[in-house]
Amino acid sequence: MNKITYTFLVAFFAASFFSFGWLSHSAYMPGKRIKKPSLLDKIKKEKILNVVLLNSPSTYFIGSEGKQGFEYDLLKSYAEYLDVDLNITTAHTVKEAIELSTLPNIHITSASLAKTPHREKIFHFGPTYFEVQEQVICHRGMLHTSQFPRDVEDLEGLTITVGTGTSYSETITKLQNDGFDINATFTDEYSTEELLAQVSKHEIDCTIADSNVYAINLRYFPEIALAFAISGREQLAWVLPKNTKDLESDMYTWLNGFNQSGAMAQLKDHYYSYVLFFDYYNTKMFYKRVKSRLPKYKKYFEEAARKYNIPWTLLASISYQESHWNPKAKSFTGVKGLMMLTRHTAKLLGVKNRLDPRESIIGGTRHIKQMIRNVPKEVEGENRLKFALAAYNIGMGHIYDAQKLAQKIGLNKNVWSDLKIVLPLLSQKKYYKNMKYGYARGEEPVKYVEAIYNYRNILENNIEDTQKKEKKKESSN
Repeated sequence: MNKITYTFLVAFFAASFFSFGWLSHSAYMPGKRIKKPSLLDKIKKEKILNVVLLNSPSTYFIGSEGKQGFEYDLLKSYAEYLDVDLNITTAHTVKEAIELSTLPNIHITSASLAKTPHREKIFHFGPTYFEVQEQVICHRGMLHTSQFPRDVEDLEGLTITVGTGTSYSETITKLQNDGFDINATFTDEYSTEELLAQVSKHEIDCTIADSNVYAINLRYFPEIALAFAISGREQLAWVLPKNTKDLESDMYTWLNGFNQSGAMAQLKDHYYSYVLFFDYYNTKMFYKRVKSRLPKYKKYFEEAARKYNIPWTLLASISYQESHWNPKAKSFTGVKGLMMLTRHTAKLLGVKNRLDPRESIIGGTRHIKQMIRNVPKEVEGENRLKFALAAYNIGMGHIYDAQKLAQKIGLNKNVWSDLKIVLPLLSQKKYYKNMKYGYARGEEPVKYVEAIYNYRNILENNIEDTQKKEKKKESSN
């Protein structure tokens, strides 16, 4: 081989190897790599967010106005943020929710799940959205006896049941391993709410529930009482499929915005604020009167609800707050009847006899409808109804004053969670002296609205329980 030919071949192969190397490098450069679609991409493309939701008052339930629940509302907000539909698979116990979370098509599992050390080894959690404490809940009748526990050592000798697969079962097992003599039963048959019902009936002495679960259920089971906290602060989070960093990162971005916008504060206020106003005696009396008094007037509440498009359970709750469903109720100021109408208001509404149950209910409902119309149009959703109820109690003029004051001190004048901070200030001279309508007992409408929503929730839960029992009875026949 002559020198020229040899030189040519060397140059050719060198160029070939250089070209091959360059092309290979280009094909595998990050910018040229074909990216596999992430789970977040898939969710957005298919327009569906598949979630497992625990069916319970603290998480997700069907109320008179459809789907409700703190965690449901959170997930709905996230689905709206993604511009996708929410597809719900219902679980009835924590154990069932955890089992369903392993299905390949499930994107999020929401069941008030605490991020315990044990669970974090098994599951992939998203961002924290709530903080709770595990609490020992016992029958109220034990309160003034030596049986009522004040600490872990006092649990000895008591019958305690908790759900299998819950963080509570982990807590009990750890305490037993540490040498505490606790007679505990683990069950996958009953939810935490069902166990609280058993405590309320004193079928068992105690159970364990997260602080938010206890707070929600206290109004449904007034015979339960908080004994003591059995854990430190724990974080609630949703379970996500593994290797879903894009979805998790997107959730952090959304949740940060949700918090900063004040939407989270409004949501917590909506579901938990009434706890501050819980009254054991009044709640017990309400349950009794649901059976003894409400049936006499239910048809009138339903008639008014159809006529003015306001839930009858809300109307009944307003009436209970006003008169305890006593058609002959009368205050020292002269207001009368089931809806406690003044003579002047009754005249404007065309109510001739304030002591007539039907006239009072129809007239009072019409008055509430007028209040709703008078609420400024910038106030939206559930806020609008709460503003109207507060106005029904204190007068719309004071609501307008409270809005002005809210704006002045940097609060949102169009949301109830901020307005109820401002309303009590109207009883202080330094605030009311510059207001158009002057002094007002601002604490009253706040307690009034919270009490009505408390009664309404109890009433709707009572109706739901009755319907479940009737269906169960029908299916067994």
